[in-house]
Amino acid sequence: MQARNHSRAVYSSQARIHRRLESLLERYGTARWESPLHGATCRAFEALAAELSGENRPLILDSGCGTGESTRLLAERFPAALIIGVDKSSDRLSRVGAERFPWSEGNAIWLRGELSTFWRLALRAGWRLQRHYLFYPNPWPKPGHLQRRWHAHPVFPDLLKLGGRLEMRTNWRVYADEFAFVVNRLSGATVAPFCVEDAAAVSPFERKYRASGQALYSVVLPSGGV
Repeated sequence: MQARNHSRAVYSSQARIHRRLESLLERYGTARWESPLHGATCRAFEALAAELSGENRPLILDSGCGTGESTRLLAERFPAALIIGVDKSSDRLSRVGAERFPWSEGNAIWLRGELSTFWRLALRAGWRLQRHYLFYPNPWPKPGHLQRRWHAHPVFPDLLKLGGRLEMRTNWRVYADEFAFVVNRLSGATVAPFCVEDAAAVSPFERKYRASGQALYSVVLPSGGV
């Protein structure tokens, strides 16, 4: 029987940066993405904006925060900032103990929302982030699912425009290589994946991956923005 804390490594027939990735970036550079916004996320963002009225603390975004554990950790790490955790799953977010959303706890606030809409709304609202975290996004490892990976999604240029120090962590080296490739291409930076060696896990996913002996990778864009 498989150990409870064991997590399988990512398997994919794709062993290197996807051959279509560069052509996708060229397409994104010639046409702005204007997909319809997600209605429920728009309403949630409006509620969040009302709570942030008059707020002048630095903003840190924990995108795809899952159960919210990483958001709490970031709130402890950066007590002078406001940490906003966003996830689309009400089941995962329910573990925060929230009775409604947005839900506040100290300098942390959680919101249920679809990220491609949330990022566009934040950009339109003039947000400039101090830091932005993407901890272990779904890798979508099948080659045919390339455009479901955030760095290959047409919303990614808007994500970069939110600015701040951007950090992504993953347990799939190909995802890290692709992420760095796109960040460098769109921002003009020169970043590369490196192995994560933090003493404390940032999320339940990271805890499981470490317990399984998997290599973990991070890509950091120090200044962010394009």
